[in-house]
Amino acid sequence: MKIVVTANGTNLDAPASPVFGRCPTYVFVDTETMGFEAVSNPAMSAAGGAGIQAAQFVVGQGAQVVLTGNVGPNAYNVFQAANVPIYLLTGGTVGETVEAYKAGKLQSVAGANVQAGMGMGRGMGMGRGMGRGMGMGRGMGMGRGMGMGQGAYGPGVGGMTPPPAPQPTPPASREEEVAVLKQTAGDLRQQLAQIMDRLDKLEKEG
Repeated sequence: MKIVVTANGTNLDAPASPVFGRCPTYVFVDTETMGFEAVSNPAMSAAGGAGIQAAQFVVGQGAQVVLTGNVGPNAYNVFQAANVPIYLLTGGTVGETVEAYKAGKLQSVAGANVQAGMGMGRGMGMGRGMGRGMGMGRGMGMGRGMGMGQGAYGPGVGGMTPPPAPQPTPPASREEEVAVLKQTAGDLRQQLAQIMDRLDKLEKEG
């Protein structure tokens, strides 16, 4: 069976991502052989409709099951129409998530568990923003990135002023919230390490 796991990396040891529409990578895994293929999310930077685009992409790649954390109504409708079930991951790596699914430990999703337009994920906006800020190679990358992350939609997209940050939908369970927070904390630690490394290099060059 071919399943897909939302991920923050490109292999089975990468952290599984609780975000669907705007996660960095989709890792497609064969549950029989544990062979895998990591594919960048083509909808990650979409100005709008990321959930639908991402869901259509995943279905088009032949995924028979989706393992993720947060799914909006638009993406959910695409999967429902394609008869592709969705299961909530509980943190850990891509490989651990697949094993948990095979062992029947993951909860299936009976409907969307976040509002439309919240594909950036709880707390994950800041993580993506910081990464984008660093990528610009400027000393102020962290501050710039955090501003973009909190806006959730990115400043000036389509000439629009970013709306106020929406109130997050309460997590379905305490376990899910813990998993999301652990995932976010891990991402932030990794990005902070990258920032400090870049800062150290810049200071040495100076």
